[in-house]
Parts: sequence; structure tokens; C-alpha cells
Amino acid sequence: MSWDDEFETDPSERLEREQRKEPQGPSLKARAIDLLSRREHSRLELQRKLSRYSQDADEITALLDLLEREKWLSNTRFAQSLVNRRASKHGTLRIVQELKQSGVAQEDISLLTEELRETEFERAVEVWFRKFGCLPEDQKAYTKQARFLVSRGFALSTLHRILDAVKAGDIDLEDY
Repeated sequence: MSWDDEFETDPSERLEREQRKEPQGPSLKARAIDLLSRREHSRLELQRKLSRYSQDADEITALLDLLEREKWLSNTRFAQSLVNRRASKHGTLRIVQELKQSGVAQEDISLLTEELRETEFERAVEVWFRKFGCLPEDQKAYTKQARFLVSRGFALSTLHRILDAVKAGDIDLEDY
């Protein structure tokens, strides 16, 4: 091999050589299964992640259909998993928004919303108590508590209910 052979004079030769090479790394299905083995993903979420590795949308759609048929991928299971992970720290509004962004069907969201609303107050009390644990002393403290709970996806009316219940003695702070 001479010195001239080490350097290409025509860049198109290198491009042709690279195009002939087999794709590097795991297959698209292997990548999908690897992602699904770590945690549940929605169909939309998985589609977005796999699109980095394939430009062919039909190939990705076919793979996602196959994964659903083989029960590797389930939007319903994903939605339930997300609710289980988030419910202890976040309110219904935030969880529902995350489900919508993940492409979960409206019917599934409606069912889960009903379940979340049933436990909203208890979850909000736990989150509020972990962070604050006492009634606000002034308007600034009240605003801080309200902003915190709203940012977590709880309704402002929930904070009012918590504070009213604590004042009335319906919630004993010793229990938390």
C-alpha cells in the first residue's frame, strides 16, 4: 500500500463504501425491546425514540404493530404504569397532561382520571405535609404553598380543602 492509497482523491468513493456497509449496532426490534424492558412506553413515545435509528416510517409502524400483537407494547399498561409512578407526588391535572402528551387514548385517560380524582385529596395532603407540615403563617407562606401544589398538578381548591380541614381538626397532623 502506497502513501497515495491512504488518502482518497474522490469523496464519492468513500460515500459509496459507507452506503454499502451493513447498519451498525442492534436491530430496530432489539432497540425497541431493550427500551421496553427498562420501563413501559407508549406507542408514540417508542415511535419517537426509534425514529432516530430509522428514516423509514413504515418500518417503524410495522414494528410497533408487531410489538402490540406480541404484547410487548400496550398503551393501557403504559398509562397504568405512569399513574402508579406519578400518583404519590403529582395531582390529577399534571398526570392527565402527561398521558395526553404520550398519546394515550382518551377513553383510557377518562377511566384513570376517575380513579385519580377519588384519591386526589389524600394524595395532596401527603404531598403538602411532606413539604410544609403546618398551616401558613402569612400571605407569603400561603402563596408559596398554593404555588407548590398547583405546580404539582393539584387544583387550588384542594389546598383550600386541606387548610380548612386542618383548621377544623378533621386532619390530625400527628398522623403524618
